[in-house]
Amino acid sequence: MIDTQRADRPRGGRMTIPRSRGAASGFLLVLLGLWGALVPFIGPNFDFAFTPDQAWTWTTGRGWLEVLPGIVTVLGGLVLLTSRNRATAVLGSWLSVAGGAWFVIGRALAGPLGLGDAGAPVADTETKRVWLDLTYFYGLGAVIIFLGALALGRVSVRSVRDVEYANRPVAVDAPTHTGPVPVTDRTATAPVSAQPTEVVGPQERAPRRGLRGRLFGDRRDRNLVDH
Repeated sequence: MIDTQRADRPRGGRMTIPRSRGAASGFLLVLLGLWGALVPFIGPNFDFAFTPDQAWTWTTGRGWLEVLPGIVTVLGGLVLLTSRNRATAVLGSWLSVAGGAWFVIGRALAGPLGLGDAGAPVADTETKRVWLDLTYFYGLGAVIIFLGALALGRVSVRSVRDVEYANRPVAVDAPTHTGPVPVTDRTATAPVSAQPTEVVGPQERAPRRGLRGRLFGDRRDRNLVDH
């Protein structure tokens, strides 16, 4: 038999945080990471791409400079979105910051590290070229770094809400007793022997005598006594 009771045992320690603490930042980071990883493959369909201007074309530069940081950002966002542990959430924040930083500095390090080339922006105007640089690399990386740093600050500080969340009571189940049920209070009673009962009926009453009976009867009683 399971007996469910309310206990004052806390749910977690100092590392426990509400899942909502990094949910908003994590969701935005997942979207931005998906954009950064997929836009080089779908951008040519909308005339918004870097060379080679062909959709779903894999190159070494796209893999190292766009797909890799996009995947890292998505992983960091998912960790922030689902984690209830402070250390895990901090790790997710740092992953997102690292992914955003690589979007910003990756093109400058691609040549010395031999990672390939991201290509040249396909643009007829200077304005479009700036937009391509911002949405593919520099601006995208800056926004990811900002959201990752914001999430890092939120999950690193232990607020009053975190203390209340960690110390809230939890329902626990009492251990199930599988053996025989113990008898805690047993009153021994001796068998009651059958006792004969005597039914007492109404007493017989002497018949009432009249005046003559009393006179002659008393005389008769005296005569009997004399004899």
